[in-house]
Amino acid sequence: MTSMRTARLPLLASLLALAACSPPPAPPPAPDVGWAHYGSDAGGTRFSPAAQITPANVRGLKVAWTWSTGEMAAKGEAMERASFEATPILAGGRLYLCSPFNLVAALDPGTGRPLWRFDPKVDPHVNYPNDYVCRGVTYWRDPQAPANAPCAERIFTATNDRRLFALDAASGRPCPGFGAGGVVDVGAGVRLARPGAMQITSAPVVARGVVVVGSSIDDNQRIDEVRGTVRAYDLRTGAPRWSFDPLAAADPGVKAGAANVWAPMSVDEARGLTFLPTSSPSPDFWGGARLGSEGQANSVVALDAETGRPAWSFATIHHDVWDYDVPAQPTLADVAWGGRATPAVIQPTKQGLIFTLARDDGRPVIPVEERPVPQGAAPGERLSPTQPFPLAPRPLTPIRVTADDAYGLTPWDRGACRRLIAGARNEGIYTPPSTQGTILHPFTGGGVNWGGLAFDPGRQVAFVNTSSLLHRVTLIPAERVAAERAANPGVEISAQAGAPYGMRREVLLSPLGLPCNKPPWGRLHAVDMRTGEVLWEVPLGTTRDLAPGSQLLLGTVGVPGFGGPMATGSGLVFIGAAVDNYLRAFDGRTGKELWKGRLPAGGQATPMTYVWKGRQYVVIAAGGHSKSDTKRGDTLVAFALPTADGG
Repeated sequence: MTSMRTARLPLLASLLALAACSPPPAPPPAPDVGWAHYGSDAGGTRFSPAAQITPANVRGLKVAWTWSTGEMAAKGEAMERASFEATPILAGGRLYLCSPFNLVAALDPGTGRPLWRFDPKVDPHVNYPNDYVCRGVTYWRDPQAPANAPCAERIFTATNDRRLFALDAASGRPCPGFGAGGVVDVGAGVRLARPGAMQITSAPVVARGVVVVGSSIDDNQRIDEVRGTVRAYDLRTGAPRWSFDPLAAADPGVKAGAANVWAPMSVDEARGLTFLPTSSPSPDFWGGARLGSEGQANSVVALDAETGRPAWSFATIHHDVWDYDVPAQPTLADVAWGGRATPAVIQPTKQGLIFTLARDDGRPVIPVEERPVPQGAAPGERLSPTQPFPLAPRPLTPIRVTADDAYGLTPWDRGACRRLIAGARNEGIYTPPSTQGTILHPFTGGGVNWGGLAFDPGRQVAFVNTSSLLHRVTLIPAERVAAERAANPGVEISAQAGAPYGMRREVLLSPLGLPCNKPPWGRLHAVDMRTGEVLWEVPLGTTRDLAPGSQLLLGTVGVPGFGGPMATGSGLVFIGAAVDNYLRAFDGRTGKELWKGRLPAGGQATPMTYVWKGRQYVVIAAGGHSKSDTKRGDTLVAFALPTADGG
């Protein structure tokens, strides 16, 4: 006789099978949440309280909509020199973004339907330092303007060819009262060695009645380079209000240019401060013409937003001859180091270090100590005997590599890498450039680059991705630079005109094309800012799109990347960045990869998220990156959980 329990088993099995095949229930509507600034907020935390997408349901994410800039068809071969690094913003009920060629568009946040487009018609044939890049745009609502008045809401965008536009946020038309018909020439009066020697790549910032712009300037070309002046303009009229030259405070006799601000800036409106990450003076790898104080180069600088006068500055490196710019947006957050909350600036660096500074005066919140570093510079050079290191967290990337650390799949290619490392000068981080050739580890791409970090204020955790490759930098006597260029086509060799040495810079790769240092070559880290402890670190990305099929042999080795993370209120961390065509979601508590979404091109951009009409979206630019030669495209991709009707 069949028991009742036995009789129910087929029915139970059927119900379980049906449940397994059924889609998860649609999440309930959530309160709307915006993303009003490039870094989510003016302080660049890259955190959103949005929590509809959770670790439990993130695997259900699907493409909700896509939008194309149209530039793959319109720009042709110029797309090979383009990097789609934009992070959109959601403000005033519209999604805004820019393309690598500075096309600005407003989209419907729920469908991706274009509302307007503005094309500043940037010449696609100019050779710029960073190729064609636009990381973001800026929104401002004029509190003095009546609702719905033209240009009461404005989008500020700065172009590769050094123009600053104010656009009506509702229509995309230039604001006639700003500058000359809606545009200001940021490069006016600047004498460049060549037309593309200076560009603007990062979004402007708005503070205390002004809009502030930085610039990107040629690397390694000459001592007498253009200065990296930061400029501020009246928000309504475009009239110049102030300018700040990071080298203005340098010692008399110091001869250099650059020290520019190419990475994103941050704003503390309540304190009236704008925070700048400044770069190295020119040229990068020989500083004999700039001995002494270099002003506020290689520093986090807090400026009075109304006057442009420095309130304080903190140097992350002394006398930089390694191209270790301050590369990322300073993140403004209250940090509970040692159990005491302090308004702070968290600054990641190319060296894989994180400095945590008091926002009011720049003093280290987490102590910093000066440590001896290698000496023995090239003739005419004088190095700093020490460099600053924060006590916590520890360096996030290795800062020393030996020949015994050489990597290879076979004894043959590992042996080749071993010889390359052994043949160069190599005494750890801050080994000076040399005619022998010097190992730079981290390489000049980081550590951390312009993607910066994301900070979860409730959990007090910073999430940051790093790259780990080796550069060999070789100083070339000036009289031999031309011959070296002729003999080595395709290799980066720069004159550093006016210096006794040019430079050669190359990533150390094995004969099989793999990095000579051991993987992971890219990682995602979580740091507890209360203690400085690294909670976890995991490889980020695979070689699938670099060498199809190789991931079967190498696995998830982690690959270098450009772009940064974004964190949410549910404890998720989203990141593209890696040089493969994916957007990934990680559990912020454990570092476990929970989901990845395939992209139509390289996702070397920082994602953002928002909740619109009760539905949370995660959006990333998928267009590839010229410097890492990932697959090009022109698509903005929005992911969301399915709705009740399956949409």
